[in-house]
Amino acid sequence: MSSDKDSCESNVTSSTRVAYVYNEQYTKLCDQMPKIPLRASMTHSLIAAYGLLPHLQVISPEAASKEDLKLFHSEDFIDCLRRLSDLDDEEKYDDDAESYGLMYDCPAYPGVYDYASAVVGGSIAAAIHLTEGHSQVAVNWAGGWHHAKRSEASGFCYFNDIVIAILILRQKFDRVLYVDLDLHHGDGVEDAFCSTQKVMTVSFHKVASGFFPGTGLIEDIGIGRGRNYTVNVPLKDGLTDEVFLDIFSSVINRVHGAFKPQAVVCQCGADALHGDPHAAFNLTEKAFVRSVEYLREWDFPLLLLGGGGYNFANTARCWASITGSLLHKELPTDIPEHRFFSDFGPGYELTIEPGNQRDLNSEKYIEEIRERIFGDLENVEVEEDGNPR
Repeated sequence: MSSDKDSCESNVTSSTRVAYVYNEQYTKLCDQMPKIPLRASMTHSLIAAYGLLPHLQVISPEAASKEDLKLFHSEDFIDCLRRLSDLDDEEKYDDDAESYGLMYDCPAYPGVYDYASAVVGGSIAAAIHLTEGHSQVAVNWAGGWHHAKRSEASGFCYFNDIVIAILILRQKFDRVLYVDLDLHHGDGVEDAFCSTQKVMTVSFHKVASGFFPGTGLIEDIGIGRGRNYTVNVPLKDGLTDEVFLDIFSSVINRVHGAFKPQAVVCQCGADALHGDPHAAFNLTEKAFVRSVEYLREWDFPLLLLGGGGYNFANTARCWASITGSLLHKELPTDIPEHRFFSDFGPGYELTIEPGNQRDLNSEKYIEEIRERIFGDLENVEVEEDGNPR
């Protein structure tokens, strides 16, 4: 079997339309994130083991500069994270850390700035690849950190690479659609764009009393000029592939008709999979693969990002399956032998079995969600030239 490095150096034809963000140093930085140790390498190694790298246009990213980060984040916040990242004695800056959310679920560990700025750089590189027309789809599985605010880290998210990537896409594409598949509401991205008509955010997520981040109700539809350009699909425990794909396909097709996007960003957080420690939904990788296929069928520039996913083997299974689907490759069920092979036991299969929790999403509840969202989308108006009225 060829190594990951050898695969990356294979020739890629000029007709390749799927770009993939990767280099060895980037992956090592992402592996060091305490909440997801080695997840980046596990995902990349599985993709490589299936022989997909020669068919991808590999993008080697550079870390985001301070100017890049300032497209969204405040300078004080950026400076604080850099300062804490360089310190061994973090207690000296406890007050600063707490005010910027750099404690508890977002600890300011040594080297965190390098990690967080690298992830933003990866998503920027992917977005630029799309704006320059080098590919139709670009993938950064290490990205997708949707909770970070302008001056606050939150929910394992230090910088919001998604918001910055959307701003890069907006330099060429007038209207960008953001779709969030993570178990948790994409609050940071929604907050950034809730008052504009140029970016529509659509988040499919769990909502329950006390469940983080406690936002994303169906009544949250944006504010000011952005009213009706925010769509939230709150779902309950036990969600199955069939029910999810039913509500996803109907909502996303209605969104497409109302908003008429010119580019799409999709966060594929895998913590909604069965087997994740959150133990919320019954979903398999098939729900994610089919969702991305729906978006791909529109033939718009498409940026795919990672996000949550704390059963690392299942997360790798899911993202490798999506990558294979993008390339129209049918991947064998049996996991190939590779560096992380033992982590995929005892079945050593690519497929994820569905969970068997009782689905609390009744037909009535799903229909009520659908009708409410369809009604709100009727108020989204785009003129014949494609610009919002």
